Formats: sequence, structure tokens, C-alpha cells
Amino acid sequence: MLPVFQTQYQVRFANDFFHHHQERIIRIMAANQRNILVTCALPYANGSIHLGHMLEHIQADVWVRYQRLRGNNIHFICADDAHGTPIMLKAQQLSMEPEQMIAGVQKEHEADFAGFDISFDNYHSTHSDENRELASYIYNQLKNSGYITSRTISQLFDPEKEMFLPDRFVKGTCPNCKAEDQYGDNCDVCGATYSPTELIDPKSAVSGATPVMKDSVHFFFDLPQFESMLKTWTKSGALQDEMANKMGEWFESGLQQWDISRDAPYFGFEIPGEPGKFFYVWLDAPIGYMGSFKNLCEKRGDIDFDAFWKADSDAELYHFIGKDIVYFHSLFWPAMLEGAGFRKPNKVNVHGYVTVNGAKMSKSKGTFIKAATYLKHLDPECLRYYYTAKLNNRIDDLDLNLEDFVQRVNADIVNKVVNLASRNAGFIAKRFDGELSAEFAEPALYAEFAEAADRIGNFYENREYSRAVREIIALADKANQYVDEKAPWVVAKQEGQEKALQDICTVGINLFRVLMTYLKPVMPKLAERAEGFLNETLTWEALHSLWLAIRLLHSRHCSAALILRTSKR
Repeated sequence: MLPVFQTQYQVRFANDFFHHHQERIIRIMAANQRNILVTCALPYANGSIHLGHMLEHIQADVWVRYQRLRGNNIHFICADDAHGTPIMLKAQQLSMEPEQMIAGVQKEHEADFAGFDISFDNYHSTHSDENRELASYIYNQLKNSGYITSRTISQLFDPEKEMFLPDRFVKGTCPNCKAEDQYGDNCDVCGATYSPTELIDPKSAVSGATPVMKDSVHFFFDLPQFESMLKTWTKSGALQDEMANKMGEWFESGLQQWDISRDAPYFGFEIPGEPGKFFYVWLDAPIGYMGSFKNLCEKRGDIDFDAFWKADSDAELYHFIGKDIVYFHSLFWPAMLEGAGFRKPNKVNVHGYVTVNGAKMSKSKGTFIKAATYLKHLDPECLRYYYTAKLNNRIDDLDLNLEDFVQRVNADIVNKVVNLASRNAGFIAKRFDGELSAEFAEPALYAEFAEAADRIGNFYENREYSRAVREIIALADKANQYVDEKAPWVVAKQEGQEKALQDICTVGINLFRVLMTYLKPVMPKLAERAEGFLNETLTWEALHSLWLAIRLLHSRHCSAALILRTSKR
């Protein structure tokens, strides 16, 4: 990292050094590049994206954009989770083939993520040739290594639909509290868990028929064989402490073999050599990470799939997921990878749920907000900023308080950050033809702003986003305090103070430039508009050089160019 220089001479020297040695600096950075693969949990292909989903994708996208800003080689991928009984049944209800339905849903999902500027390098589907190939390969590897067993089990069977019923497709009376119309795995009233065969007066949720018991051969992944490895891995730092402790509880209760097969009819991949038997959706869903990445490798042609997934890979692999799917990602997934000869994740980053005004999202209360609905009325940058300002690296739930949302965006971004640019750019435009001073009047103040880079960078790296934002907004307060004290609107009225006015505004614009560099991972579109105004691409390395004697673009209209959309478009 370049040092921050204090005197006017040193500032000019630093700028010259950076520009003259830019190629060498880029080569040094490239040699220190990290190779990183990042994934988000795969949205299920039978429903719309809502603001709960967006928490995870914004959290991951901010991290990815920060890594790109630091010059790391990072790939960000996702896919639709497109298999399972619910998708098969919904397609039947819509009188269409499952493939047709999931294609339409994927198009909608991709539009929603693009609307929030989620910068995926690839978005794919688990119903793909790549995923079929990888799922079959991993299954055969596990089978050949003795990790797959089979046995006959008895399940509830719908005699009208001629299909075995997943637990959530059986309803009846709770055997514990006698509440009616409860699902076959747990009671929403008393919280009891049970087998669907324990329900009183069970009915098929598909046809309404009374299910019967029927035997079938199923295939199981022998998870207990990986207990020692999993105990070590879950305590290695791959999970947050809260999740590692939760794993300890599951180890104490004993790991069980995992049923990885389902009987026809089922929408998914047929198990190799087992006609009428299909992979359970949770076997091929996480493999979808690999499938999407393989698809990206094939599209690009310059990425080595094995370099990221082989057992001894030195690339970094990070998953961002919600706390509801920890079990699959912290037990089954790493065990499958280990058993099939692949590498395990460096980190599974788990987040909590989104509540709206302190309560669960509810359709009846109008607080179940779809991403597409939000995008019709409000700037996505506002939600990106609000979520980021409240996120940390723990598993706390995040509350979207709608009144606080409006106040915080207006107070922080509009009044403190954007206003900092507009307070200075007008004078630069009108009095100096858009050109900044050739000298910098406050090197010590700039040094304080630039020296915050390490702290803010560490907060981004460790997903302590709320702390990063607090630092940035504290700097914005300090920048505005400087402008208040120097009062350029007063200086502008004084004769013979042209240089002083230009110097003050040059300081203000440079401090705005630093703030927007720090905010670039969070608010990419606002940063893009700022780059257009500054006539510069904002980079982390350039934080240690000043922007002097250059002409701003569109400086007369910087407020309009940078303003957020806080009302209907």
C-alpha cells in the first residue's frame, strides 16, 4: 500500500509516483490476487423473489464487489433450484411441463436480481446437463467408496395420484395437541415434531385421499462415516460460532443416514442404474453450485474448474445462506464433497431472517414485499444501503422498519454524501469552469480519510458491514463539518478570495471521492454516477492519491445526477 503523504510537495510526489508506476503497481497486485468463488443459496423455482431473499444476495454482492475493488480474481455464481415434488405438482396445476414453468420462473428471478444490481458472473439452473453429469459422478464416487446403502422403507402413498407423499404433502390432526390441518412433519400450533404416520386421520394434500402404507427400496448416504471429519471441519472457522455450537448439539443427538432417493413420479434426475428412482432435490441442489460454475467455465474458456474444486485447491470457496438450510450445508454437503474427492468450503456465511416493522413478512398484512413490487416504486440502491447499514457477521434477524428506512437513506446518503458533492461542485462549475485546484489545502484531513481504508476494508472483508457504514458516515459528517466551517458560500462573496474558494471546494470534492470509493460495493449505481461526475473510475488504490487540476464532468448538475429514486419512477 502507498503511504499517505502530508505536505504539499509530498502530495504532488505521491500523485506522480502513482501515475508513473501504475503498470508496476498493477503487476504487483496481480501477483497477490486471491482466487475466490462465491455462491448464494439457490432460490426455489416455484415462487417469486421477495425482500427476504434480497438480504442474502445483497450481503454477498457487497462482499464480492469489495473483493473486485481490491483486485482479486472472484467469480460469483448462483442458479435456480428447479427439482422436486412441489415443482412437479405446481406445473400440473398450471397445465404445463415442468421445464416450461421453471424456464419462466428463472427469467423472472434473473430480472429481479439484475434490478438490484446483483453482479452474478453466471446464473444457471439445477435442471442442466452440467448438474446431471456432476450429480451422477458424485453419486457413483460415493457408491464406489462404500458410502451409499439401500434398504426397504414404508411410506404413505396416495392411491389416487399413485405417488409417495413427502411429509409436507400429508395433513391431519396433531397427535400431541390435537390441532387440525397440520403438516406431516411438525405442528404449527404446539411445535411438536413427528412422523406423518403418527398424524390422526391423515389426508393427502394433493388429492384429499386417505393415504396407505407402501414399501419401497430407498438409497441412503452414510453420513455417520464422516462424523470425525465433520467435527473437525465445523470447528475450523468454517462456520460462525453460533452455528458451530449448534452442530455440536446435532453430533450429540447422533448423525443419521440420509435418504437421497425418491420414487417416480418425480421431477429431477434419475439415479444411474436405478430406473424409477430419482435423486432427492437436496442431493443435486448444492451440486448446482458446481454445475453453474462449470457452465461459466465452459462459456468463458479461461477458467479451470478443477483449480477451484479439486481436493487440494488453494482457491477460496464461500457460501452465503440463510439459517434455515444450515443442516444441509454444514453436514451433508461437506460430507458429500469429502466422500467424492472434492474440496470443502472455506466458509459458510449464515444470516438471519428479514422482518418488516418487527414482524414476520405477511401477505395478509401487506408486509410480504416482492422484489419486483419494490423495484416498481423505489431505488434498489436505497435497500442495498439500508440492509448493509444493519448487517453484521452474526446470525441476527434484520428488521426492515419502513419509517427508519426512509429517514436513514435521506439523512445519510442524500443529506450527507450527495449533498457534499453539490455544496462544492456548483462553485467549481460557475467560477472555475469545472476545474479543481492544482494544490491541496488540507493534506492532514485527506490523510485521515485515506487512512480509514484499512479499517473499512477489514470490516467489509469480515462482513461487519454496519461498522463499515458507521465509519463512512462519520467521515461524511467530518467532511460536511469542514465545509460548514470554511463556508464557501461566504468566501464566494469576498473579493480576492478566488483561490481560497477553489481550494475549499477542491478539498470537499476529494473527500466526496473518498466516501464514494468506500460506498462503491454498496451503491454501485450511485458510484457509477459519481464516476461520471468526477471523470474518474473509483479504485481502492487511488485513495492514496489526490484529484487535482482536473476538470469535472457535468458539475453543474451533480445533484440531479447523483440523486436517488425514493418515489415511483
